Amino acid sequence: MALAQAADRAGYTRYWVAEHHNMTSVVSSAPEVLLGVLATQTERIRVGSGGIMLPNHAPLKVAENFRTLEALAPGRIDLGIGRAPGTDGVTALALRGSQDALHRDDLPDQLAELRAYTGEAGYFPPSHPLGSVRATPQDVPLPPIYLLGSSTYSAQLAAQLGYGFAFAYHFSAANAAEAMRLYRETFRPSAQLQRPHAILATVAVAADTEAEAQRLSSSIGLSFLNIRKGLSLPLPSPGEALAYPYTAQERAFVEGYAATHAVGTPGQVRAKLEALAGRYGADELMLTGAVHDPAARIRSAELIAAAFGLTGAAQAVREPVLAS
Repeated sequence: MALAQAADRAGYTRYWVAEHHNMTSVVSSAPEVLLGVLATQTERIRVGSGGIMLPNHAPLKVAENFRTLEALAPGRIDLGIGRAPGTDGVTALALRGSQDALHRDDLPDQLAELRAYTGEAGYFPPSHPLGSVRATPQDVPLPPIYLLGSSTYSAQLAAQLGYGFAFAYHFSAANAAEAMRLYRETFRPSAQLQRPHAILATVAVAADTEAEAQRLSSSIGLSFLNIRKGLSLPLPSPGEALAYPYTAQERAFVEGYAATHAVGTPGQVRAKLEALAGRYGADELMLTGAVHDPAARIRSAELIAAAFGLTGAAQAVREPVLAS
C-alpha cells in the first residue's frame, strides 16, 4: 500500500498487482481484493491486475468483480488478464478442480464469455443457455482489458481483439521482439483501442550509487533462482543473496537474468529503459523491482520517477529515505 501511494504521489500512470498462489515470495493471491483497498488509499493513479489468471476463475465472477471495482473507482481500474496458473502444478489443480480443467487451453472462449456477460461485443443470444445472465452492476462499463503474455500467443490474441498488450520481458526477454512485432503488425482496432498499446514489463532498481543499486538488486536474482528450482522461500535480503554459495551454473543463470535489468543510478536506469523501449517499440514501460527493504524500494521508485521528470517526483525525492 505504501509503494502504491508513493507511486501515486510521484506521478506514475498505473500500479498493477499480480495473481500468484502458494508462493512465499509473492504475497498476491487475491489481486481483486488488493485493488479494492489500493483504490481507496490512492487518489489519481490507475490500479489494476497484472493479471487475473482467467482459467482459474469463472468469467462471470471476474466480470462482476471488475465492474464493482470500476463502480468504486470510476476510470481508475485496469483488467489485465493472463492464462498461466500463476503457481505450481499441484496448486493449479487445487485452483481449477480437475485434470481436464488444468490442461484445457481455452482462453479465447473464456474471454468471449466474459465479454458476453457485459455486452462488450454483444450479449449471448436469447436462445443460449446463459442468455439471461448479466454481470452486475449493469450500469458500469468493464474496465479496459490488457492481455498479458511471455510468448507470441497472447500478443496475437490481443491484436485480434483490439486490446492492450503487456509483455513480461523480465522473465522472457528472448521472445520480446517477435511478440511485440506480431502485436503491432496484426492489431485490429476495437471499441476499446483504435491503435495498439504495448506495455513492456521489466526489472528496474535505482539508488544514489550504482554499487548500492547492484547490492539491492542481488535479492532479485537469488529469488528468481529459487523459483526456478521449485523452492518457495521468502525474498532474500541482499546480505543473504551476496553470501549465497552459487555454483558456476547458478551464477551464470543469475548473471544472464540480471543482464536484462535496468539497475544503477537514476540516470543510468533512465538510459537503459529508454533504450529498451526504443528497441522493442514499447508505448509504456512497467517496472517491477523486489527490493528487500520497503523504504529502499519506495526510494527506488521515486528516483526513477524523478529521472523521467514525472509530475510530483521532484517533491517526492527531496528527502532520502534509504535504509540504514
